[in-house]
Amino acid sequence: MDRRKYLKTLAVGSLGATALLQSCEPVKEKGPEVPSFSIDRTPEELLREQKLMSETFFDKHEMKTISTLADIIIPKDGTSGSATDAKVPDFIEFIVKDMPQHQTPMRGGLRWLAVQCMKRFNADFASCSSSQQIEIVDNIAYPEKAKPEFQQGVAFFNLMRDLTACGFFTSEIGIKDLGYTGNRPNQWNGVPQEVLDQYGMKYDERTLAESVKFD
Repeated sequence: MDRRKYLKTLAVGSLGATALLQSCEPVKEKGPEVPSFSIDRTPEELLREQKLMSETFFDKHEMKTISTLADIIIPKDGTSGSATDAKVPDFIEFIVKDMPQHQTPMRGGLRWLAVQCMKRFNADFASCSSSQQIEIVDNIAYPEKAKPEFQQGVAFFNLMRDLTACGFFTSEIGIKDLGYTGNRPNQWNGVPQEVLDQYGMKYDERTLAESVKFD
């Protein structure tokens, strides 16, 4: 038997023996797998995040309504994509699980919106025409102008608008839309020559070569 076949036999034999020994051991209950620490999450935080991501709060119809509303609030334009392009509905779905205090206002607001649309147009919000959707939104988007009977809708739309803006402007698309570039190294070309002349100073060749001159 050549060396390669011999090593392969040893490896397979070792694995078989290990499996046999393990099969004789009592079965142990496995706890939840703890993810390793990441740069911005502790293992406990990662576990909680995984749990939230595995759960679903809004149903498909509610998510469709949220998507429609989000794109009315931040539509696609010549500068950037829309709220749904930035995955704002997914952000809102996560936030209401992460911050349960938003669950009742959001779900109650969606139902209020559905009732209003059925009364006026005999259709759910997402199925209404664009003009019908804007008619409803105009009733609740301007708190100072809204009628008293629309106050629940106003509170819902305020929350929806806040979550949409937060989700959009913390996304890659939204950050680019803001033109934010973050901290970047700049280039220092040294003290201006007129200042050096004023004080009778100058750089030596080593400083010029290593610290001041850039390609």
